[in-house]
Amino acid sequence: MTVATSLIPGLDDIVKRGDPRRRGEVASAIAALFFQDASRLRPELIDLFDNLLIDLVPHAELASRVDLAERFSRLDNAPPHLVGQLARENEIQVAGPVLRRSPVLDEAALVEIARLKGQGHLLAMTERPTLSTVITDVLVERGDRDVVRRAAGNAGAHFSAGGYSELIKRASQDGVLTLKLGQREDLSGDHLKELLNGTLDVIRRRLSTVVNPARQVEIKRAMAAIEEAARPAGPRRDFADAQRTVLGLHRGGHLGESALLGFAKAHKYEESVATLSAMAGVRLPILDRLISGDRYDPILILGRVLNLGWPTVRALILMWYGPHRTPADADLEQARTNFTRLMPSTAERVVNFWRNRRTI
Repeated sequence: MTVATSLIPGLDDIVKRGDPRRRGEVASAIAALFFQDASRLRPELIDLFDNLLIDLVPHAELASRVDLAERFSRLDNAPPHLVGQLARENEIQVAGPVLRRSPVLDEAALVEIARLKGQGHLLAMTERPTLSTVITDVLVERGDRDVVRRAAGNAGAHFSAGGYSELIKRASQDGVLTLKLGQREDLSGDHLKELLNGTLDVIRRRLSTVVNPARQVEIKRAMAAIEEAARPAGPRRDFADAQRTVLGLHRGGHLGESALLGFAKAHKYEESVATLSAMAGVRLPILDRLISGDRYDPILILGRVLNLGWPTVRALILMWYGPHRTPADADLEQARTNFTRLMPSTAERVVNFWRNRRTI
């Protein structure tokens, strides 16, 4: 029997032997007294109510505990031991309200609960107005997909460098999390680049449509840096002269497959790629990256869309190999077979995707 229960005749008997409904009624009655004048209660009176209620509330019916949790969660001078008791209940209906909003719960209590309780408790915690890095480190470490998504979407949550790195790692497999992280005001430029580097292009485009203009500029800058870093080492190709040549052919009405075949046979890479870019309507930097890759499949796809003959496609493939490499006849025959079997509709869908890309 506590000192508090000994002050009220019969209360100790209710605590020990009363039925849950009776305990709930008494707890509600005592809580009502607290709520009547909560804003003006002195600390010693709050302690008295705290000692009374922690004996009664755990034995009350679920509905009574839920009601009290909701009401106490909104007070900044709620009985602290009672609030801690409610927050640690396994019933998320009871624990949820105080975990979401009670200002009485301190960081130590929240970290303890986050480490010991289940995902429902963690999810409720993500709705708090503010979350320190100490708390979010635990949420990111233990939280499931819904928990980390909700935490990332909480503008009042703060994340450590390690927390952000873990979130970004998880975002590589979670487009929703990527979008939430990309919209955070406190996401650094380095973390943004790390996030975008592991993200599918479709998610990058979606992210660009939901962020503010300043972040859009950051995304473009980050993508340019990613693209630059991905380029192979060595001198960069200069397409200026090739573009002037292609423009002259276009003005003279001579830009077509015949010119392309001549460039390819002469192993003039810049002129060939610039011609393909003009004919297919795909941006030159993107086409350069595609054709300079480790597979010649883009040449087959472009050839099918532009209705090129096999001799032209073959010349482009030989140019792709370079003057110092000679493909086996079997490899060229396989390329011809793949080119013949490639459906024009499939190739058109791929090229349309390339046409709509701003970066690669």
